[in-house]
This record gives sequence, C-alpha cells and structure tokens, in this order.
Amino acid sequence: MPSPTSSAAHSCLYIIPILLAVAFLTLLERKMLGYAQHRKGPNVVGPFGVMQPIADGIKLFLKECIRPLSASQILFVLSPALALILAMFMWTPFTMPVAFSDLNLSLIFILAISSLTVYTILGSGWASNSKYALIGALRAVAQTISYEVALALIVLCTIFLVGGFSLMFFNTAQLFTWLIFPIWPLAMMWFVSTLAETNRAPFDLTEGESELVSGFNVEYAGGLFALFFLAEYSNILMMNTLSTIVFLGPIPITLFSPPLLMTKASLLVILFLLARASYPRFRYDQLMFLVWKTFLPLSIGLTIFHMAYPMSAMIPPSII
Repeated sequence: MPSPTSSAAHSCLYIIPILLAVAFLTLLERKMLGYAQHRKGPNVVGPFGVMQPIADGIKLFLKECIRPLSASQILFVLSPALALILAMFMWTPFTMPVAFSDLNLSLIFILAISSLTVYTILGSGWASNSKYALIGALRAVAQTISYEVALALIVLCTIFLVGGFSLMFFNTAQLFTWLIFPIWPLAMMWFVSTLAETNRAPFDLTEGESELVSGFNVEYAGGLFALFFLAEYSNILMMNTLSTIVFLGPIPITLFSPPLLMTKASLLVILFLLARASYPRFRYDQLMFLVWKTFLPLSIGLTIFHMAYPMSAMIPPSII
C-alpha cells in the first residue's frame, strides 16, 4: 500500500504539469488574439512575453481578496476552490502514460464530475448576493445542463461502437482508423458542444459584458478569481484531451504517448482559440435552439441507429 507521502508526490506530478499547461494556454490565447487583431499581444515580461502568465498569477494571488459584506462568506470562498478541485479530479482516468486511477467506467466518471461543476457556478452566483452574478450563474447552469444532454448521447454512441466505458477501449477500437471518419457528424456536434460546455466563444453567454458585466464571477477578485480562471482553462484542456482520445486515434502505452496525445489536444485547443477570434457571440435563444432543436434530435436518432447496428459492423473481427 503506497504511503501518504508517495501519494501526495504522485498527485503533484499530475497537478503541476496541468497548471503549467493552463498558464501557458492563456499566453497562447492572448498571442493568437493579438495577431488576429493586428497587434503583438504580451511581449514585455520575459523573452517574447513568455513570463507573462507567471507575472499575472503572482499579481492575482497577491491582490487583496475583497469579499462583499452581504455575501455568504463560506460559500463565496468554497465555490472557486471546489471548482478547481473538480477540474483536477476529472484528469484522474487519463492515461499520461499511466492513469492516476484506473477506472472501468472512466467516461461515466468524467461526465459525473463535470456535471458537479454546475453547483460551483450556481453557488458562486448565489453566494455573491448580486443580481448580475445570479443571472449569469442561472444562464451558465441552463447552458451547461442543456449541452450535457447532447454530450452524454454522443458519448453513448461511441460506447456502442467500442464496446466499453473505459478509455482504453477507444485505443483498441481505433488501431486501424480514427473514429472521427465513420462518425464525423457526431464528432462535429461533440466539438461544438464542448465549446458550449466550457462557456467559450461564441457561446460565452455567461460573460455577456454588455448586460451582465462579468457573469457569475463579477464579485470575485484576486486569488479567488484566479481559481475560477484555472478551473475554466483546465476544463478546456481536459475536454480537448477527451476529444482526442475518443475521436482522434489510439494512444499506445509508450514513452511517446503523452507528447502525441497532447499535440493532438493542442491542435484542438487552437481551434477553440480561433473560434473566439473569428465568431461573434450567439444570442441566448440561438444557443438553446441549437441544442434542443438540432443537436438533441440528431443525437437521439444516431443513438438509435448505433443501438440497432452492433459494433462488429464498424470494427474488424480481429479486434473484438
């Protein structure tokens, strides 16, 4: 049985690289948005602005943490901390190259933990005791719950194809071809749904500055805001890593597995950033119309189709 010290060290080996990746993801986003708008982006702190995320993190955690007097003091502090904890928990079944916790129901675990993030958003909006924060939280919760339905149905279709809930089944099923080719409509709906699930542009309705100032985190500043920030970008990386495993091919357990996996995930992250640089924000009724009247009927129909046809129709008999 491993000692508590070794378990803590193992946990840090997982968490620290994720937090570093989040930090430099913010730098990449600011650079890409800068060049998309014909400017340089961060280029002062360190060579080519490389140290800008470190400077921003130090600044945020050294700022005074202002808490409104009328806010629910315990829940106000607990919500961002819980958001980051849940974001880190979702990485446990990923093989990088060995999973922190080898689960037979990896996909169910990821969907269950991601659904709990709704409570952190709602808790932060309610605890702030601000009508703008509460409206932003309600919009975020409605958006997240709506797109979780579509994501769950799309995942169910892929489970019918590969024959199991574990992420390792996807490696075996994609030894000859990526799943994105035979089920490309599901892959396209999955990508758009992950944009909405992570509250990214053009679906960032929770941060409508013109009507909500900043959404559910309007009352947060300093370190507490940084926790929400880290959780949001960690979820972006996690969703794109999951998209890579499900749709973009096998990840053999070798020394080169994590770089190959994260290279593919990074390309998907760049698509996220290009979407923010290219598309205007949807109206809220368009956001809901897209999922309830387009994605949901299509995903239900494709789920019934994949239930009717066994996975042997898609996968060579030597793999099954």
